[in-house]
Amino acid sequence: MTAELSMEVGEIALVNERFQNELKKRDIQNVVKVQKGNDNNFTSKLLAKVEFKSGDIIAKLDGLTFAKKRWSTVQVSKDTHVELNSDLVYMNHNCDPSVIINTEELIVQAIKDIPIDGEIHFFYPSSEWDMDQSFQCWCQHSNCIKTVSGAKNLSMDVLNKYFINSHILNLKNEN
Repeated sequence: MTAELSMEVGEIALVNERFQNELKKRDIQNVVKVQKGNDNNFTSKLLAKVEFKSGDIIAKLDGLTFAKKRWSTVQVSKDTHVELNSDLVYMNHNCDPSVIINTEELIVQAIKDIPIDGEIHFFYPSSEWDMDQSFQCWCQHSNCIKTVSGAKNLSMDVLNKYFINSHILNLKNEN
């Protein structure tokens, strides 16, 4: 019984340590940095200052403001877009994303290990139904969707390969 209790206490300590680390990581300035590119062609990107493991919460989405749909907003429900008001706006699209934006829990979460200086990017159609500004994807991944314009223009076969927020799935089912 002592061994079982010791194991439980050890597991609790490990969970508590991970939780405390996650809370520290939520201060976005401590965990990410922006690598500026040419603003005319949207080549700036968001990089990790620290190592993230798959499942780590990179940021809690705080300080959001409601906004009209535009290139810098994230769609969080059927009809609602928000400005991130932080360096998270520099997260690029990638068809092999390193993170998800969970619009119900309002978190950015790693879905693979991200090394220091690794790029933090997500699959835009996971939150965007019909984007304000479509563009050509540069990722060259084998699953590349080529044109990024929102989930409205993608098949369920494509969307099923990714984490997709519930408001997007609901919109897909309605159409």
